[in-house]
Amino acid sequence: MISFTSLRSASACKVSALAGVALLSLNACSGPETAPPISPVSPSGTQQDSGTKKIGMLLPLTGRFGKLGQQMANAARIAVPEGHGVTLDIRDTDAPGQTAESAARSALEQGDIALLGPLTAPQTAAVATLAQPAGVPEFAYTSDQAQAAPGVWVMGITVEQQVNRLVDAAAAEGRKNFAAFLPDNALGHALGDALLRACSIKGLAAPQILFHASTPESIAGALKTFANLQFRQGQVAPAPLDAKPAEPDAINPLGREPAAPTLPATKASATGMTPYTASPPPTPTVPTATVALPPPPFDALLLGDTGLQLATVIDGLKQAAIDPHQTRILGPALWSVFAGKLGALQGGWYAAPDPTARTDFVQRYRSRFGYAPSVLANVAYDTATMAAVLSQQPTGFSPKSLLRPDGFAGSDGTFVLQSNGTVARGLLSTRSCRVGV
Repeated sequence: MISFTSLRSASACKVSALAGVALLSLNACSGPETAPPISPVSPSGTQQDSGTKKIGMLLPLTGRFGKLGQQMANAARIAVPEGHGVTLDIRDTDAPGQTAESAARSALEQGDIALLGPLTAPQTAAVATLAQPAGVPEFAYTSDQAQAAPGVWVMGITVEQQVNRLVDAAAAEGRKNFAAFLPDNALGHALGDALLRACSIKGLAAPQILFHASTPESIAGALKTFANLQFRQGQVAPAPLDAKPAEPDAINPLGREPAAPTLPATKASATGMTPYTASPPPTPTVPTATVALPPPPFDALLLGDTGLQLATVIDGLKQAAIDPHQTRILGPALWSVFAGKLGALQGGWYAAPDPTARTDFVQRYRSRFGYAPSVLANVAYDTATMAAVLSQQPTGFSPKSLLRPDGFAGSDGTFVLQSNGTVARGLLSTRSCRVGV
């Protein structure tokens, strides 16, 4: 396994769960431009001059995602400090008059031996039209697995990886009937497709999948139908519990009803007072049994909503009597951003790295830049470190170096580059939805 310690100290960095970028990669829009081919660069990583080797980095340093891009650039600078024979050639993909493709073209014309980025799926596809013919590896930050191709690696943690981990964990505890209640958007459909594939691979029954609209009424109504609420209610009828005798305790060891207190009649007559008669004890209220409904026709339910709409879905789960104690609730890595607010889904799972694993990176970043970075910044740190290490090896970015079976060490576990552009990871853990996660 290649160690990263040659370019940095102490512990390994974290490979980020790019849930946020998953949304960007599925929804962001930009289009490739037609451009002449670029002369191939030697796969050994040599450049025409004998100077420092350059690694291109394509990030949105301005515009809507400028803050994120700046943090990723900062992280890469920590990973590849000056004076190690490697220079980062960081280029803005969102500057006025600039595109990811034009930034990549300039980087390749300057002899950059690898490209880190860009951020979104459409940008990744545009850059690939230049990087692949040039024989330059592209390590994109998107989480859209559809962009994976020979020579183009999807470095973000994909929806498929998240869902596979969740299905594996749920199946291991005996869950057999999976379902998904998902938003009718690109992320929801990606989650649904991934669940279908994961269940098929595991030999499980095809999951029930329902895509919902966004209004509270439609969500609540759809969940009741989806969970077979009316039928389940017909299976049981609440019945009154028989009144039970008082339980013995330290004050009433015999468990008998206390006698009604009375004042002696002689005392009442002597004082001329009206004789005291105690009121009879109140009739105890007979409690009504709370009868649990039978479970819905699934024992694991994948959700895909976030934010305020997730709160609406949680309310709909209650109305549909979908009890997290009966049904394992599953969710995307996006939930890690607000895991402390998911107490209503106690016991639910989402797939994400352990947030404590990035402590070292955060401390190093904070000491240099004065604030904690986004969770998306550390993937730039890892890929920059990997690229810098490979660039100084005799075999450079050859297939033998890139596709080594034991992979590369990241702080969340090993990641292995596959020949088709996908990345196998051993880093995802199943996190519980609970306050304080």
